[in-house]
Amino acid sequence: MKSATFPSLRVDPELRKAAESVLRDHESLSSFLEEAIRASIELRRNQQAFLERGLAARTEAQDTGEYYSADAVQQELDTLLAVAESRGDYQK
Repeated sequence: MKSATFPSLRVDPELRKAAESVLRDHESLSSFLEEAIRASIELRRNQQAFLERGLAARTEAQDTGEYYSADAVQQELDTLLAVAESRGDYQK
C-alpha cells in the first residue's frame, strides 16, 4: 500500500521544543507525531464505543425498567476486585 502524508503543521516554537525534549533515543519527530496520532485515534474510538455502550444501557434500562443503585454496583465491583485479587489477577 502506498504511504500518504499529513498536511504541514505549524506550531508554536515552545510546543516543538517540548515535543523534541521527550523524544526517545533514535526516535524522530515524525515517528513521535505518528504515534501520537495513532494513540489519539484509538482514544477517540474507545471514547465513542464507551458512549455508545452507555446510551444502549440507558435505553435498555428505560425499556425494561430495571435499574441498579450505585451502592449495588459498587458492591458488585468490590466483589469482582476481591476475586481478582485472590486469584492474583490484580495487584494494588
